[in-house]
Amino acid sequence: MKRMTLAAVSALCLAAALTACGSSDKDTDSKSEPTKATASPSKTLSPAEQVAQLMVTQAESGGYSVKKPADGDALAKSQAEMSVDKAACAPLAYAMNELPVGTPEATLTHFANKSTGMLTYITLSTYADGKAAAAMKSLSTAAGSCGSGFTAKSDSGSTTYDSVTVETAPSGGDESGATAATFKFQGFTQTIRTQTFRFGNTIANYFTLDSSAFMNAHAGTAKIPADLVTVQNAKLG
Repeated sequence: MKRMTLAAVSALCLAAALTACGSSDKDTDSKSEPTKATASPSKTLSPAEQVAQLMVTQAESGGYSVKKPADGDALAKSQAEMSVDKAACAPLAYAMNELPVGTPEATLTHFANKSTGMLTYITLSTYADGKAAAAMKSLSTAAGSCGSGFTAKSDSGSTTYDSVTVETAPSGGDESGATAATFKFQGFTQTIRTQTFRFGNTIANYFTLDSSAFMNAHAGTAKIPADLVTVQNAKLG
C-alpha cells in the first residue's frame, strides 16, 4: 500500500492530542448552540447549505472533536481522480475514501474522534429525487460482489483491499448498509468499517479506521462509534 494520505494524517491528528488538523476554529466552535435541522431543510437553502446545516457540530457531538479534513487527507479529492481495477467496486472505494456515492448535488465531509484511537469520517450528501436510492443500490451491489477485494488508485498512491465483508445493516433511516474491509499496512492487517444510511434524499456515510494501529504499527480493527451515529442520524430524520 503506497499511500498513507488518509491514515497518516489521521494518526498525526491523534498524536497531536486530537487538536486542529487542517481546520479553522470557526468550523467547529464548541461553544456554539447546536444546530437544529432535518433531512429536508428549507427549500430556500442551496444543496451545499443543506448539508452544512445537517452536519453534526462539535457542540452536539457529546465530547468528540469534529473538524474538516486537511487538504490531502484522502486518496483522491473527487471520484474523477480515483480509478478502481474492478469497476463494480467503485462505490465501495468512494465510501472508504471520504467521497460521496453516486451523483449528489452537494456533499460535505467532517471527521470526528475522541481519545479511543477510532477516527470516523462523516460524509453527508444530498441528491435529486431518486438519486439517493440509486446510490444506495450501487453501494449494496458493490458490497455483495467485491468480497475478494479490489485496488483503488489515484495520483497520490493506491490501496489494495484484500477482502470486503457485508455486515448486519444497522437500524435507522429509510435504508442502511454496513461493510468491513481489510488491507495490510507495514505487514499488519487493518480492518476498516463503513455504515451508510439514507434519509429521503440525504445519505450519511460513516467510515472508521483505527488510527492508533497505524501510528503504533500493529493490527487494527475499527469500530464505528454508535453514540456519534445516533447524534448525527438524529439530525437527519
